[in-house]
Amino acid sequence: MTKFSIRLGFLWFCISLSSLISHPQHVSAEGFRILDHGAAATGQGAAFSAQADDPSALHYNPAGMTQLKGIQFSAGTLLIGGNIEFKSSSGGKVDGDLGGTIANPPPSTIFLTAHLPALGLKNLPNWTVGIGVTSPFALQVEYPEDSLIAPISTKAALPLIDIKPTLAYKLNEYISIGGGLDIYTFASFLGEGQAELQQSPAPGFDLEANGTDTALGFNASVLWTPLRNAEEKPLLNLAFVYRNGADLDIDGEFLANGSKVADASTTIELPDVYTWAIAGWPIRNARHEWKIEIDVEYADWTDFEDLDLQLSNGAVIPNPRNYGDAWILMVGTEFKALSPALLPKWDVSLRAGYVYSESPFRL
Repeated sequence: MTKFSIRLGFLWFCISLSSLISHPQHVSAEGFRILDHGAAATGQGAAFSAQADDPSALHYNPAGMTQLKGIQFSAGTLLIGGNIEFKSSSGGKVDGDLGGTIANPPPSTIFLTAHLPALGLKNLPNWTVGIGVTSPFALQVEYPEDSLIAPISTKAALPLIDIKPTLAYKLNEYISIGGGLDIYTFASFLGEGQAELQQSPAPGFDLEANGTDTALGFNASVLWTPLRNAEEKPLLNLAFVYRNGADLDIDGEFLANGSKVADASTTIELPDVYTWAIAGWPIRNARHEWKIEIDVEYADWTDFEDLDLQLSNGAVIPNPRNYGDAWILMVGTEFKALSPALLPKWDVSLRAGYVYSESPFRL
């Protein structure tokens, strides 16, 4: 009989973006990448690559999919609220937001995994397949059209979706490997369905550059479990994940007050990302589980140097970006009560986490 498990994670997660000191092209965070792609991971500060034991493993560590039995499905929406504050060297301030009180559109995820024996392929017990859809760069930033930075930016949006066909293989009881493709593209149901950069050089005069592309990246990972308990559950996991950044050759239009001036193009080079993670379970028995995890991530934004706009009339509009690399530290813990007396048919988890993220922007 096929096992089918459904997990719906509605991720109510508010980020207070306080004390964000920015230049026109600078936000003090790890670029514009979203770290949260699952409820359990979000509750632990995104420190989940070594645990990777629910369908969001498809994103955090594909090798972890070998821990999942049957067919499992997970869907979630990340609700992010907050504001962005720009400060100029002269002391002027401008408040912006993420497209509203709650980021609009809200980043969302869908994950579906299947252990191949659950699909009737009994002779392939070590293989797990999956497909996922995430929105890893979907946040948009908006500033008032009459602000002091309006000549530089009133809106920036990159509503990409990432389609992730993925495969994992269990080499032995200790080591699993995984990997897949990252198909980055735009969809009409997410935001405006295109990358956008808007500015207002003068009152009543608005400029916009927009465009789309589809690009291919890939990911690869390993999960090593050197220590298990008597029930064969992990007590120590170590993980490594590599995500290759794709190059988006954006083609679209350059508009003035809504009227097309010329065709336009630019290149957005997404970062390569490397993750090292370790998770340990000081307690893991029939009644309680306690996990502690530390993830360290390196995002290489050094190729994200400019967004110069090439126009079909031969003009070039410079738009420099001075990005470098960024290190991210994620620490998380989960305490789980298994079938507690008050809720014998439930597992109850308490999670906490901390994230420290460098800015890739270089002054």
